[in-house]
Amino acid sequence: MEKGVLLQLLFGVLAVVFCASEVKAEDPYKFYTWTVTYGTLSPLGVPQQVILINGQFPGPRLDVVTNDNIILNLINKLDQPFLLTWNGIKQRKNSWQDGVLGTNCPIPPNSNYTYKIQAKDQIGTFTYFASTKLHKAAGAFGGINIYSRPRIPIPYPIPDGDFTLLVGDWYKTSHKALQQSLDSGKSLPFPDGVLINGQASTTFSGDLGKTYMFRFSNVGLSTSLNFRIQGHKLKLVECEGSHTQQSIYDSLDVHVGQSISVLVTLNQPPKDYYIVASTRFTRRVLTATAVLHYSNSHTSVSGPVPAGLTYQLHWSMQQARSFRWNLTANAARPNPQGSFHYGKIVPTKTIVLANSAPLINGTLRYAFNRVSYVNPDTPLKLADYFNIPGVFSFDAIQSVPSDGSAFIATPVLPASLHDFLEIVFQNNEKTIQSMHLDGYDFWVVGYGSGQWQPAKRRTYNLVDALTRHTAQVYPNSWTTILVSLDNQGMWNLRSAIWERQYLGQQLYLRVWNPTQNLANEYNIPSNVLLCGKAVGRHP
Repeated sequence: MEKGVLLQLLFGVLAVVFCASEVKAEDPYKFYTWTVTYGTLSPLGVPQQVILINGQFPGPRLDVVTNDNIILNLINKLDQPFLLTWNGIKQRKNSWQDGVLGTNCPIPPNSNYTYKIQAKDQIGTFTYFASTKLHKAAGAFGGINIYSRPRIPIPYPIPDGDFTLLVGDWYKTSHKALQQSLDSGKSLPFPDGVLINGQASTTFSGDLGKTYMFRFSNVGLSTSLNFRIQGHKLKLVECEGSHTQQSIYDSLDVHVGQSISVLVTLNQPPKDYYIVASTRFTRRVLTATAVLHYSNSHTSVSGPVPAGLTYQLHWSMQQARSFRWNLTANAARPNPQGSFHYGKIVPTKTIVLANSAPLINGTLRYAFNRVSYVNPDTPLKLADYFNIPGVFSFDAIQSVPSDGSAFIATPVLPASLHDFLEIVFQNNEKTIQSMHLDGYDFWVVGYGSGQWQPAKRRTYNLVDALTRHTAQVYPNSWTTILVSLDNQGMWNLRSAIWERQYLGQQLYLRVWNPTQNLANEYNIPSNVLLCGKAVGRHP
């Protein structure tokens, strides 16, 4: 009898152990508390008001691993409502946490909001920044580095070190004065300088013979940048979450809102070398320098700063076409990236968006297809969830350009979950543009000069085009992207050039499935902030 009982207990224990081994552990959680305040710094030698996050400028870097859950309590101590958006983080099924005014009520002064986001199935270099008003011009930005889980190999040896460089144009003028200028109908002036990690000069140190990853992100308001390191080659390995074919470059163009990662081997005579970022496509070239210091160097950096490119549009477009997807590497999930076969999918719809800079009621605005976006007092996502009428319009914007006067509206393009879109950005202006889509990455399949026509599809790269979240559009040119709408929600499509976004060059894409369940989209957050016509509603 006792033997039988013991056997039963043994089998029971084994069953419990077996079942436990089959249960998947939940992805790790990381908890943060960030406080946003004003401070006074002199990034370009003149004291000015900046925005600090936990007393830091730029803000703290988020270093996380694929699929980590991030619980971030953001406390707003500014005198204005505030939001952060997570540039390039896909927010899978969770546009509730996107942190733009179309999805979230801004955090009032002396209040807080807790973001709950996941770095789901992503690896790479990303950023966050303030999406409200002109707060980005005061420095409310930082880096996000998502590292691979140990079980997922990366297609290059683990670097000996990892450097994040947040680089962007900068104004000595306060963000409030810049906003007042835009509100009065004036365009922003030319920037006063370029900063690297919030400074006019900084140093990165490494050892002779070792290889380091440099993560470059353009966190500026308006200006494309060219990066180079004196005497060293740049091996491109990652771009906004995609492993790239590992081509070698002397310098790389990075446009507003974009991020890249390069490997640099310290294989030169041990001394100090310039790291250079200079503006592109500008009549007056602004330059920022940092120092690459060999640990056994006794020779300070010297000589002229390595000259960069100036206008060379064709060179830049050719470089952009040379960025290719690494089809043999694993992605954040253990499946080959080449298994998607994007080039064999027939688009369900083509959307052509032409940017413009019209005067509306005598005031400068920016637009897509003649429609200049205005933010309503109620976020579009909340209006959609609570069925609040009159907040946005599905009919305000056409999917192709047309003649006529520009006008103000709150346009939303409707789309169905699992649609496959071809989006053409048509730039008929003389300045370079930069276009971003929240919630997704997309294949950048074509760049070309002049007017896009259906015949241009013959020039598309339908084999190994790079996926990314922000694409440049050259002057008097077009850029085509393909995007698989596999992420339900309300998603912001905007100019990454902040003046243009602020004055209306944006819209929202509503990706929808009438069958509502957690497999398609998460529930409204229990801590959701309510504003505008959503006040008093119950989730």
